Amino acid sequence: MIGSLRGRLLECGQDGHVLLEVGGVGYRITVTPTTAYRLGEASADEVFVHVHHHIREADQALYGFIERSERACFEALLSAHGVGPSLALAVLGVHDPDDLARVVAIDDVAALCLVPGVGKKTAVRLLIDLKGTLDLPIDAVPDVSGAGGGVRSALAEVQGALGGLGYSPDEVRSVLVDLAGDDPADLLREALRRLART
Repeated sequence: MIGSLRGRLLECGQDGHVLLEVGGVGYRITVTPTTAYRLGEASADEVFVHVHHHIREADQALYGFIERSERACFEALLSAHGVGPSLALAVLGVHDPDDLARVVAIDDVAALCLVPGVGKKTAVRLLIDLKGTLDLPIDAVPDVSGAGGGVRSALAEVQGALGGLGYSPDEVRSVLVDLAGDDPADLLREALRRLART
């Protein structure tokens, strides 16, 4: 499993790929436009990239990132339901790790919908899935208590409550996808009604 590469940048194409030569071997790595820009032009200078080595049944691919936090976000996105490498890269192409953590912490559906290919339902599902996998900054959660303590989002509270009642993550995801509102009690009642019908 390849975790990082250091070598000479031979090509930096416009198609989202770079070619990195390491010990005489050229590695074709998929990157975001931002990463391609930061790597710069092909030169004799060495560059370093953190790598996610993605292995599927009949294919292998390398995805490269300048920062370790970008790779961590990419892998967190891959763990979300229905997210593949292309969509994960698209998300990181719009939101850097700090921005994505803030988006998830404040349940900003509209910000996720800025990503090509992400609609409202996908955005809501992503927010739910990423709550437990991203390192969310405490100061990103809005304080609406008036006492400086902050509160969790209504959906996050319902998610935690359902998990505490013994429902599996898949069951919880299935009923929270299109729930809307800001009263956790009302949302929990509706979620339990939906679960009772399944």
